This record gives sequence, structure tokens and C-alpha cells, in this order.
Amino acid sequence: MLQCRQILQGRYQLQEKLRNSRSKQTWLAVDCTQPTTLVIVKLLFFSDVTEWEELKLFERQAQVLKEISHPQIPQYRDAFWLEARSPAYVLVQEYIPGVSLQQWHQQRLSESQIRQIAAQVLYILAYLHELHPPVIHRDIKPSNLIWGDDEKVYLVDFGAVQNCDALGATFTVVGTCGYTPLEQFGGKAVPASDLYALGATLIHLLTGTPPAELPQHNLHFQFAELVNCSPALFSWLQKITEPAPEKRFTSARQALAALESGIVINTAAVVNNSGTGGLFDASISVPEEIQNWNWGAFLLAPFWLVSNRVWIGLLSWFPIFGFWMAIALGAKGNEWAWKSRRWQSIEHFQQHQKRWAIAGIVSGIAVNLVFWHLGMLFLVSIFL
Repeated sequence: MLQCRQILQGRYQLQEKLRNSRSKQTWLAVDCTQPTTLVIVKLLFFSDVTEWEELKLFERQAQVLKEISHPQIPQYRDAFWLEARSPAYVLVQEYIPGVSLQQWHQQRLSESQIRQIAAQVLYILAYLHELHPPVIHRDIKPSNLIWGDDEKVYLVDFGAVQNCDALGATFTVVGTCGYTPLEQFGGKAVPASDLYALGATLIHLLTGTPPAELPQHNLHFQFAELVNCSPALFSWLQKITEPAPEKRFTSARQALAALESGIVINTAAVVNNSGTGGLFDASISVPEEIQNWNWGAFLLAPFWLVSNRVWIGLLSWFPIFGFWMAIALGAKGNEWAWKSRRWQSIEHFQQHQKRWAIAGIVSGIAVNLVFWHLGMLFLVSIFL
């Protein structure tokens, strides 16, 4: 194992162990070629428990840091293999004197402090996201933001960074619960994923409560009663932490412009007008998220109509109308079901329809073939 005062690569003398885990260590060290210069030395040790993904992420971190340059991101210094009893891959970075924002978790920051932190991090994200290809940090949280002695905010720990040529492709799932948006847990991080993580971090710093411990409603953080801030900042935080990435700011620069404008953003949630009836009343709005084909209604029309209370679907029980009613329910089923029954939320509605779609794919084709066959026999019997 490594010891204090040990020199690596004939250059970096270890001073203090800052972090230690199963296969990783982080040290504060001195660059012996510049005795007054402190650096951060990160090591990934190889053993039977080291996973291949860990090595890929560690190497990617070194590669990305080597290629980027921003005054509020610790500079890349060196990377090498350490041949020893416990071989390791080593990354050396610039040391930033300061404190992690995680150390402020027991105090609530003021609105002016939150705005200052937000603006600085957004400048950093604008730089990263506008690179070609874009760089996505994927793990923004209080412990990865350093408040420097120079009163600037620094973004550190690029261990989960994604440098991709095609946004939206599937990558390794990384992140921290509470700060990571759903799409990232699905393996598809986009620049808006970093914006969500920043928003969750700022809510933590503003409320003093980790986002994973905050109450939620339809996946939205409920923190109004825990803060005393301007309506403009509150609405901005709501916008940047929207569960759906397409409803967040489109870029870090747009988020920064909105923050600096001081304008209250309209973040009113979609009104739950389900169960109002009026299947053919075009004046009753239906959420855009559900306006698509309903496979459950199409494939299991005679049964789907009962749980969704779309009674016009009873026509599907009559062989002569069965096929045409199934098509109508497939096309209009979501709209009619939304209007016919009261739903807790859009998410509740979508989960219900998803279960019907699975059931329809598994067994609905056979069921409909029987009904449609009976319909054809009925028609034949009429004309013969």
C-alpha cells in the first residue's frame, strides 16, 4: 500500500490521503519539480474486484481532462501506469485550495449565494456542452463543487464524464441518487441532465435538505415551504429540475440568461382535467404526452374498454363492428380514456396503458383473431 512521503514516478511525493475506497485513492501531493506546487493524485488499483467499467471511466476522465481547458476546472497534469505490488492507473491534476460545498450542508445559503454559484457553474457547463463533441459531467453535486479561496466555484471529479459523438446513445449508467435525472438512469445523458443535477444541487444548498429526502409530486421536488426566496428564483429552480428533459432549459446559456433576467418563469403544471367526459368535445384538451397509438386498446378492445370506462368500445363485442372499433380505439383510445376516467396523473395513466399494451402483445392478437373471424363468419352468413 502507498505511504505518506512516498514518491511516485520520481516526481510526486504523497502528503495526505484525502479519500480511500475499495479500489481508488486520492492523495494530496507535492510536485518535486516545483516544490511549492501541490497537486491531486488519483489512483485506480487493479485487483480481482476491479471492474472493467471502472477502468474505462478512469481512462476517459484522463483523456477528457487532457483535452479541455477552463479556468474553473482543475487542469490535467499527468497520467501514467504505476508498476508496483498493486498496479494502478494514476491521474494527476491541479490542486484547488478551498472547501467542498458538501461541507456547507448544515447551513442554508442565501439567494445571492445561490445565484452566484449557479451563474459560475452555468458558465462552466456552457463551455463543456459547446465543445465538439459535447462533454457531459454526469455527476454534479455539492461534493463535486469547490468554493475556492479565491471565491470562485470549481467543478471537479470528472470520473463519470461522457464525451460522446452522438448524444442520446446508451452509455454506462452513473450518477448520484437525488441529483441524477431519470433519463440518465436510463443510460441516456444529455446536456439537460447536467442542468437538472445543478438544479437539484442548488435546491439542496438552499433548503439544507438532500434532494433524495425532499417530498415529490409527479416527480417534481416539493420545496416551497422550505425556502424563502424570490418567485423568480423559485420558478427558475422548478424549470431546471423538470422531470422531462425537453421541458428544462435547452442549454446552459439559456438557463443563465433566464437566471440573470429575474423574470418569473411560467412553470404551471399540466391541469389534470381527466374524467371530464365529452369524448367528442374538441374543446377539452388532452396532454400531448399521451396523444399516440394505444396498442392495448387495439389488441384487447373488448376488455380494455372496461377498466378504462370507454363504453363506446362495447361495439367491439359485436362481430360486425369489432375490427373497425379496434382501429378506432387504437387511434383515439388514449384521448377517450383520459376523458372517461379520473386519473391520478399523466404518469399513472401511462403506466396503466403500458400494462395493457404488454398484455395485448402477449395475448391480444390471438383474442382479436377469434373475434374478427367470428365477424367474418357473421357477414358471410348474412349474404349466403
